[in-house]
Amino acid sequence: MTRALLALLCIAITSVALAQQRPPAQRPPPKPAFPPPAFKLTVATEAAFPPFNRLDAKGLPAGFEMELALEICQRIKADCEFVAAKWDALIPGLLDRRFDVLMSSIEITAERRKRIAFSRRYYQSPGAFVAAHGSSLDGAPSLLRNKKIGVARDTTHADWLDKSFRRSATIRRFATAAEARQALAQGEVDAVFGDKVQLWLWVQKQDGACCELIGQDVKDPATLGLGVAAGLRKDDVKLRDEINRAIGTMLSDGTYKRFADRYFPFPVN
Repeated sequence: MTRALLALLCIAITSVALAQQRPPAQRPPPKPAFPPPAFKLTVATEAAFPPFNRLDAKGLPAGFEMELALEICQRIKADCEFVAAKWDALIPGLLDRRFDVLMSSIEITAERRKRIAFSRRYYQSPGAFVAAHGSSLDGAPSLLRNKKIGVARDTTHADWLDKSFRRSATIRRFATAAEARQALAQGEVDAVFGDKVQLWLWVQKQDGACCELIGQDVKDPATLGLGVAAGLRKDDVKLRDEINRAIGTMLSDGTYKRFADRYFPFPVN
């Protein structure tokens, strides 16, 4: 009996000694307040098409599209770098993997779809007419019959005019949209058809103070296109899906409208 007690006592003493030699259990490190970004992206823009994209006073990309891009990056938990590049270098840079996402008012076209993929549309500036104040043309399109309408040649807006007014109005084509607007200011045409946002910006300037937007918005996917979307590489399917999901939630929760209202007094999507 005595031997058994002594044996148990030795075991107990040995167990206590071993326990004292073991290092205390380490607690797991605290989780960060905000999860780290899942991946890094380079978002490129021309930064030369205000108010959609431009350079701010510090020389950094800014504008409506950059606000959307920043929100998208936060929602998909990406660490995004924003860079400016020349227009002709955007798609080559994407394909060469110098950029990961293009947000630079790139319209969805069949020709571009041969080279790159697109997200869902994130804006579409409708077509619109502008005419001199008090012209009595602000109403139905029939008011423009037998009038002279200016438009930039070789554009989707010229295509729409050809389809809609070829037989009922005189269409005058100009080398640029700016030349068409100048002709309107000088009374050489009765109205100009073009991009609504650009026409709206023009009538707010001194050289466009002569004129005002008239009639209703024109939306015709067959001629005016499907709108503007983010450009991506075709093999970045998961990234495209994540961006599409982010744009969808921004539209549904009111974030998109809040951003758009800072820039435009009318819908652009």
